[in-house]
Amino acid sequence: MASRDSSTPGGGGGTVGTALQQNPQTSNMTAAGVATGVSGMAVATSASAGGSQATGTGGEAAGRVSNVQRIQQKKAQVRAWPRDKKMEKLAIYSTCRADENCRCNGWKNPTPPAQPARPDTPQPAAPPSQPCRSCGHTLGDHVSHLESAVDDDLDRLLSIVVDVENLFICLHREEDPDTKQVYSYLFRRLRKCILQVSPPTVEGPLGTPPFERPSIFKGVTNFVLHKFNHFQQKDFQMMSDLAKMFLHCLNHWRLETPSARRAHTTPEESSAYKVNYMRWLCFSYVPQLCDSLPHHETTAIFGRTFLRAVFHTLRKQLLDKFRAEKDKMPAEKKLLLLNQFPKFLSMLEEEVYSNSSPIWDADYRPQLPPHLHNQAAERAGNTASRGEFERLSVQPGEGQYTVVSLTSSSARRARPDDRGEKREGDDLSESSSKRLKIETEDLGEETVAEVVATITDPRQMVGPEVLFSENAARDEAAKLEERKGNIEFHVIGNSLTQKVSKQTMLWLIGLQNVFSHQLPRMPKDYITRLVFDPKHRTLALIKDNRPIGGICFRMFPTQGFSEIVFCAVTSNEQVKGYGTHMMNHLKDYHVKNNIQHFLTFADEFAIGYFKKQGFSKDIQVPRSVYQGYIKDYEGATLMGCELNPSIVYTEFTAVIRRQKEIIKKLIERKQSEIRKVHPGLTCFREGVGELPIESIPGIREAGWKPPVPATRSARSPDREHQDPDYLYGMLKTLLNNVKSHAAAWPFQVPVDPNEVPDYYDHIKYPMDLKTMTERLKARYYVKARLFNADMLRIFKNCRFYNHPETEYYKCANNLEKYYLSKMKETSLLEGNKL
Repeated sequence: MASRDSSTPGGGGGTVGTALQQNPQTSNMTAAGVATGVSGMAVATSASAGGSQATGTGGEAAGRVSNVQRIQQKKAQVRAWPRDKKMEKLAIYSTCRADENCRCNGWKNPTPPAQPARPDTPQPAAPPSQPCRSCGHTLGDHVSHLESAVDDDLDRLLSIVVDVENLFICLHREEDPDTKQVYSYLFRRLRKCILQVSPPTVEGPLGTPPFERPSIFKGVTNFVLHKFNHFQQKDFQMMSDLAKMFLHCLNHWRLETPSARRAHTTPEESSAYKVNYMRWLCFSYVPQLCDSLPHHETTAIFGRTFLRAVFHTLRKQLLDKFRAEKDKMPAEKKLLLLNQFPKFLSMLEEEVYSNSSPIWDADYRPQLPPHLHNQAAERAGNTASRGEFERLSVQPGEGQYTVVSLTSSSARRARPDDRGEKREGDDLSESSSKRLKIETEDLGEETVAEVVATITDPRQMVGPEVLFSENAARDEAAKLEERKGNIEFHVIGNSLTQKVSKQTMLWLIGLQNVFSHQLPRMPKDYITRLVFDPKHRTLALIKDNRPIGGICFRMFPTQGFSEIVFCAVTSNEQVKGYGTHMMNHLKDYHVKNNIQHFLTFADEFAIGYFKKQGFSKDIQVPRSVYQGYIKDYEGATLMGCELNPSIVYTEFTAVIRRQKEIIKKLIERKQSEIRKVHPGLTCFREGVGELPIESIPGIREAGWKPPVPATRSARSPDREHQDPDYLYGMLKTLLNNVKSHAAAWPFQVPVDPNEVPDYYDHIKYPMDLKTMTERLKARYYVKARLFNADMLRIFKNCRFYNHPETEYYKCANNLEKYYLSKMKETSLLEGNKL
């Protein structure tokens, strides 16, 4: 079931019978609303695609937002009902389970009230013994399958019920036949989901998103980098903002119906447009209101064909609205929308309709502008400086042992022309004078080979499990079975273009059975559909020529990640290290295919397993990369894993053991070379009170070196107190870096009370990056501690209001970590001089 966080708390009632009714030929945007949101890319008036006909007035824009709010308020009210009232509501949409011969598909009250009560004041629930007007069986017989369900499951079903009722009203009010057909299809799908207590999915001849590659989002991003990468940072940012605004408008734009479009298009174009129109309704438009359905952004699932069909109409309507509402815009936004935006659209139009444009090539890699290239290089440098795992060249040696070539990471990073130079930060400051500076030297291959040759103890080669079995690696037993040929690993999948062998089909059937038994909460038809889907592959664990486990996954090469859909091992074969070894094989397979990220939704029972395999809730992939690609599961946790292309994961534990043994031998050899017994010091008996360290015999031979004299940093923390302009410049640079961070998007502007009405009831001292920018311009931050207090308040407020599993909470943690690292670099937090 697709999960979605509600941004609007409950309160009030009402239905949404007109929420989906709208003039299909009118854009659902207002120029004033778009102009307001250009700087922060948060268009306030387009919170949903629903609402009344948009003519550009602020009141009607507020009405569209209130329609979405009323839906969420209705769901909040239903979730607040007592359990018996919830069961009565669900019984209306549930089949009778009194006996197999009963065909009643919904409980009906024999004595309904003469006047239906208001939604916010429900009548007392009927007792479980109340008979059904249709079949005569009791209310309890219709909901017997829900007696053991937890409240969260009931609330999810009730949310679907609200969406079903809204779709029913819209279905009977809709006049367009194509739109009505889609409403009817979605109504039946949701109705079936309630009957079967299954997650809502949209299946059928329309296919599954994405429908074209590259997507509109990717194409427009390539367009900005292709056309404007030579611009200065300020101008490039302006073009990026215009691109974001265009994509936002397209995501919230109402398409004209196929019947209205037939008048000015060919039959072939009309047919193709009708298919895309129905896809847009099913996956983008209706799910914005009926949030039980999985929602996809229009720009993420459609590509160039769709954009060509709607570009001219969208461009004309947007520019017409901007001109009609220019008097409502601020002066700077008016110049941007009436002067720069038309030029932007004209250049984009050429790339959209040109058959030779490179931006629609799936393999196109645009060149970054200088300022973005420098930022990327800086991030890569910071990542490398935190530590690296060097690639190991593993070669078979005599006696089936292994020869390992080691290279010092510090030596590899050093450049020949850097060795004689003094770089910034080489001198130890006062704050870091207590740290021991360690210098490393590269070891020759002959020395390493000589040490490796001395390691001949089989126990050291096999690993610690020979002596201490409880310390053995989790996958050691599985690796041993694979070497003996007891188990095998194969990547298999179905195909529509090539003949699939009988053995492969038998293994796929066996894997479907494994997943169905080990994942009982997953519908069997859903598991079958994905296992046999040609776009999915499965790493099969084969034992005695039958599958006993596997990992079903789907690769997205253009996005650089794979989604793990199912992962299971049969219960009688668990606790043998198969799961770890199977995941290591999958990692090596993806490294060979140049994919370095895993994403998966893990339920509460699988989180521990994925953590042991290197997965984390801190997702390293930007949300824009995977949004609209992976499948959402309500009640599950999104986890990610970043692969290192320098690691052979199936040999990782063995290589680490070899490294440890080699290092131990090298240390022993070094100690034997420098070990020398010196006579004890007698100077203290002669009255000497203290002795310089360097005069102790043997101390220098053991590797000790005198510390570098500490010098006062040129960037003194006292300087900002002496020079206000210096402090202003430092804080301005720091604030700009924070605002441009990928995790800063929720904090750019103040929270809109129309979208989150109860926010300011909980947060008494709100703060955001826009307010901080205004305070900085007004010279409010006379001390760095004032700036630091406001910045930390942003993160504190976010974590107080939002749940730890939300995207906002994670963004606050990531941005705070980035901010503190930058603050430390500027030395503004040193000492007590803030």
